[in-house]
Amino acid sequence: MSTAYVVVTVLGAVMAGFSAGSVFFRAPWVVQPMAEYGVPRRWWNPLGAAKAAGAAGLLAGLAVPAVGVAAGIGLVLYFTGAVVTVLRARRVSHVPFPLMYMAPVVASLVLGAAA
Repeated sequence: MSTAYVVVTVLGAVMAGFSAGSVFFRAPWVVQPMAEYGVPRRWWNPLGAAKAAGAAGLLAGLAVPAVGVAAGIGLVLYFTGAVVTVLRARRVSHVPFPLMYMAPVVASLVLGAAA
């Protein structure tokens, strides 16, 4: 297990965890755009839980690689869905935000596969 893999995986987990917390604590910079995109409020907690589970799974993947791979794939799918949601809302300028959260997860999957 390389240092780069560990650092990128922890970074991805911290970012996903921060994003989940932002939803749970209803940070305006997160929930206001979600409302504007048309994401129903009843979905917010389950979406936050999915991100939190992905963050925990990435960290668990440092000990059990299959869990990390599953969590990474789940987070990539989650953030891909976020990109689609943003595009459907015609907020192209907001696309970089979910991509920013997806980037370390993709890097973690790539570095994990290369090891």
